[in-house]
Amino acid sequence: MHQLIKKSTSVSTIAAFMIASALAGGAQAAEKVTLKFADWMPPSHYTVKNMAEPFMGKAKELSGGQIDIQYFPGEQLGKGKDALTLVQTGVADIADISPAYISDKFVLSSVAELPAMFSTACEGTEAFAALATGGGILAENEFTPKGVRVLVSAAYAPYKVLTVNKKVSKVEDFEGLKIRTAGGAMDMTANTLNSVSVRMPGPDILPSMTRGTLDGTLAPLQSVKVFDIQTVLKHMTTDVSLGSFITVYAISDRAWESLSSEQQKALVEAGNFATKTHCEYIDAKEPKVIEELTNDGITPNTMDDGELAKLNEALAGVHKAWADRVDGLNMPGNDVLQAFQKQVSAN
Repeated sequence: MHQLIKKSTSVSTIAAFMIASALAGGAQAAEKVTLKFADWMPPSHYTVKNMAEPFMGKAKELSGGQIDIQYFPGEQLGKGKDALTLVQTGVADIADISPAYISDKFVLSSVAELPAMFSTACEGTEAFAALATGGGILAENEFTPKGVRVLVSAAYAPYKVLTVNKKVSKVEDFEGLKIRTAGGAMDMTANTLNSVSVRMPGPDILPSMTRGTLDGTLAPLQSVKVFDIQTVLKHMTTDVSLGSFITVYAISDRAWESLSSEQQKALVEAGNFATKTHCEYIDAKEPKVIEELTNDGITPNTMDDGELAKLNEALAGVHKAWADRVDGLNMPGNDVLQAFQKQVSAN
């Protein structure tokens, strides 16, 4: 009897040890995680330096080194238009998703691309982030249904009008100008102002301007030198807001749910840090870019208050047309528009 009890105790002890070891092994496995991050932007882009790198660095710091992000910039894992698919299929855990490149999948997110919505990158970024995370209307209607969660948000500085020959200081100056747009809301903006919208990729802008087949472009000032068009431009109207570009870093639900609560918290805080770092960089850089472009021979000009009021009144029609069109697709276009405008005002 004594022997039997002793044997039973020994077996129990071994079993307990094995269970504890398994649990410890599981905890240890959960301590460190490697996430693959797909980015379509090249390593030289200022967004990589001021958003991707701060995000990855802060995630590692806040997790005590337990989150290791493997970064694949420059479309190594796939093109920008495939970013959503990359995270949905597990090719990547996190991806740089730009709604404009997947406009059929992110109809509502294009609200931030509308003209006259915000004056600075941080205004637009904070408004978009509020709606795209947590229980925000964009999170619930656009990101969550696709199985992704937004960690980092970025709105770029509002687009300006840059022209080769004609200075734009009045609303009527837009009339007849052949303006490069990227499609979507920018098409609506150009058409509303009686310009001729010409869709083309960025690399085609310079040769088209050189040939005289393009009069100008709607673009962020910080992208001018990317395409080397400062060599042909003569004028820039710097106080208008003619649209923007949005991009987010989003993680798949599958990858998110594999993380511990501490790791999730670290990623959220790192995302908030990178979101703020990037928009503050852009806003601080904007006046310096105006100075640089002026030194390159581009004359800056502004619209007076009366003309700006006329411009914004005309562009309000773009807002309404966009919202009604989206409502017609059985999506909450007007609700999203109002929510975004309210968020900008609150900031």
